[in-house]
Amino acid sequence: MVNTIIFDFGDVFLNKNGEAKEKALAKLGLHDWNDDLEKLEKKLETGKLDEEGFLKGIQPYTDNASLDQIRDAWNMGIADFPLYRLEFLQKLAANYRLFLLSNTDPIHMEKFEQDAGASFYSDFYQCFERIYFSHEIGYRKPAAEAFNYLINNHDIQPKRTLFVDDKKFNTDAAEALGFQVWNLQAGEEDVVDMFEKKIITQEEM
Repeated sequence: MVNTIIFDFGDVFLNKNGEAKEKALAKLGLHDWNDDLEKLEKKLETGKLDEEGFLKGIQPYTDNASLDQIRDAWNMGIADFPLYRLEFLQKLAANYRLFLLSNTDPIHMEKFEQDAGASFYSDFYQCFERIYFSHEIGYRKPAAEAFNYLINNHDIQPKRTLFVDDKKFNTDAAEALGFQVWNLQAGEEDVVDMFEKKIITQEEM
């Protein structure tokens, strides 16, 4: 019986638009997200690099774009957060221990909070027992350390915990640690359909 749910953030609650981000970066001259840029993003998402360092690291791959232009293009990947998902989460919080575990960065989180507004994001955060962003804890999924961080700090039993993420390599890693998992297919499935899809049965509430 599931008593705890760990959620990813992007493409589970917050819609993302990778295509818009790629187009915006391409307009600045950056057409190929290569291995060096991937490493740069990983450093940002694990707190080993700050915002300015990240933006300056991207700058040489652009046509002399400003840091503000790069930040704006990077944030084009952040789309909307439908209210009905927050309302679903608020109901869920009455019956389960909820946690958020997200690979993200301070640039995107600042953008989300600005767009959502203090009332909305406060209501969202309050649904969770704790929120863990990769840039704050220093670990990114699918690394086992990211999951163990929650297990060790909150007495979580993986076999009684559902992990929800849109990336299969993340749910595969969680499953290997004993978690129940739902690899949500963004664009085809919605987190609010959890009971209809029998990911968790209503009887478990």
